Amino acid sequence: MFTPDSRARLRDALIAVAHADERVSGAALTGSASVGREDQWSDIDLALAVAEDREQVVADWTDRMYRAIHHLDLGVFRVFLLPDTLQVDIAFWPEAEFGPTGPTFRTLFGMPHEPPRIQPPSAEHLMGMAWLYGLPARSSIARGRVWQAEYMISGARDQVLALACLRHGVPAVQGRGVDDLPAEVVAPFADTLVRTVEPAELRRAFGVVVELLLAEAGQVDVALAARLSGPLRELVS
Repeated sequence: MFTPDSRARLRDALIAVAHADERVSGAALTGSASVGREDQWSDIDLALAVAEDREQVVADWTDRMYRAIHHLDLGVFRVFLLPDTLQVDIAFWPEAEFGPTGPTFRTLFGMPHEPPRIQPPSAEHLMGMAWLYGLPARSSIARGRVWQAEYMISGARDQVLALACLRHGVPAVQGRGVDDLPAEVVAPFADTLVRTVEPAELRRAFGVVVELLLAEAGQVDVALAARLSGPLRELVS
C-alpha cells in the first residue's frame, strides 16, 4: 500500500520531469490535490500541455512509468496502476487544449487556455438511460438471466441516483456526488440493492428503482413522469 509520503515523492518527481521535458509547455494538478481535499486514498492526477510530438511524448512517459504493472489508454488520459496500488492519471493535452475542464485544476507552470467546461448530463438524458436499462431488466428476469438482470437493475438505479445528484447540485457522474446527497434523499436507495439473484428479489429491487425513477422524473417534468408511469410500472407487474 502506498503512503502519502511515497505518493508526494512520486508526484514531485513527475513534475520535475515535466519541467525538464522541452516538449511539455505546461502542467497542472487535477483531482483532489488541486483543491486541498487530498486524503490517504487519493491518487495522482496530472495534466500536461504537449507542444509537439504528442504521440512520442506519450510513449516516452509510458516507458518512464514502467514500474507500473498495467496501464489503460483513455484518449488523452493514460492511467497507470503501480505495484503499491497507487493510481497515476496523466492527461496529455495538445497545447491548444490545455486548460480546466472542471473545478479541480491548479496550474503548476505554463499558460492554460479556457476551454468549454464539460457539462453534466441532462435530466432528460438520465431519465432516458434509466428506462433504457429497465427494458432489458424486465426481459432478463423473464428469461432467467439473473445476473444480466442484476446488472440492468443496478444500471437503472445509477441513472436515478445521477438524477438526484443533478437536482441537488452535486456531481452527477461516476457516483461522485452520491455521498453528498441529503440523507433523506439517498436512504430509500438502499432498498434498490439486489440481495439475491432470485427472480422475486430481482423484481422487488426493480420495482423500487422504478418508483424512485418516477419520483425523480416528477421533480423535473410532471407530464413526462405521467407518461412514463404506466409503461414502467408494467415492466415490474
